[in-house]
Amino acid sequence: MRRRFAEAGRRAFLWQALAVGLLLLGGWWVAGRVEGELAARGIRSGFGFLLQPAGFEIGESLFDFHAGLAYWQAFLVGFANTLRVALPGLLLATVLGALIGFARLSPNFLLRALGTAYVEVFRNVPLLLQLLTWYFLLTEKLPPVADAVEFLPGFFLSKSGLAFPLPAFAVAAGELAWPQRGLLNIEGGATVTPEYLAVLLGLAAYSAAYLAEIVRAGILSVSRGQVEAAAALGLTARQRMRWVVLPQALRLIVPPAGNQYLNLTKNSSLAVVVGYPDLVSVANTTLNQTGQAVECIAILIAVYLALSLATAALLALYNARLLRRGSAA
Repeated sequence: MRRRFAEAGRRAFLWQALAVGLLLLGGWWVAGRVEGELAARGIRSGFGFLLQPAGFEIGESLFDFHAGLAYWQAFLVGFANTLRVALPGLLLATVLGALIGFARLSPNFLLRALGTAYVEVFRNVPLLLQLLTWYFLLTEKLPPVADAVEFLPGFFLSKSGLAFPLPAFAVAAGELAWPQRGLLNIEGGATVTPEYLAVLLGLAAYSAAYLAEIVRAGILSVSRGQVEAAAALGLTARQRMRWVVLPQALRLIVPPAGNQYLNLTKNSSLAVVVGYPDLVSVANTTLNQTGQAVECIAILIAVYLALSLATAALLALYNARLLRRGSAA
């Protein structure tokens, strides 16, 4: 019996190896044909252009960048800008989605109604339209920077974006860590643009609607009998949620929530519609200047594929940890 299983395993491995080999051979053949066709039409190919000066500026960057730097550095800035909006978006969407999911399960009718209304509105309006709506609200309905609204101490919101205090470790010599209202501007602190805010709020609000339903479904999947047994033991509602419901619900919440995290990361590519200089925006500008469409698209595919695979791997590790903890309990 063991020998039969071993032979079956070897045959399966050989078939898989053959399939991978054929796939690689097909990819090599397609790449050769594409390169030949491009050369016949006098179109440059290859990634050598990445070492040439970019020749364009990027309006928003975590690093110092100017037109004299190379294209690969421009792509790096775009990649950093993508992460800069995607990672906070994941955190904000998770918190907001959890709150709305709990609201939908609340015994309070008003909270349930508000949670339901939020989910129905944000799930059924296209994300592209939501991004444009946020951008319009931020750039047209807010006051000019001279009349910025201070909604919290040190937080100023205006058409120019959001100014907020810098953390102590990020303050360089001579900088003001706390924003202050000047005669015509907000001085000191850090500032994010309305384009960044539109993308961040749009992605978080849209994804939170789906995460709320995932949280609600996960909590409802826990047997009512276990909740009643915990109540019979004298646990409060908060203790029942923390020690009985959530540990079991998380095992069902994490896998579909991971899919939403992947969607949020990929949906960040829509930032180009409001002028936020993410990776797609940099690739578009590079493509228009160099004409190297295949290479620019290949870079986009590789980066987003790597981000998706990394996110999926991290979530798989976390889910496996939850399953081990549950089996040990």
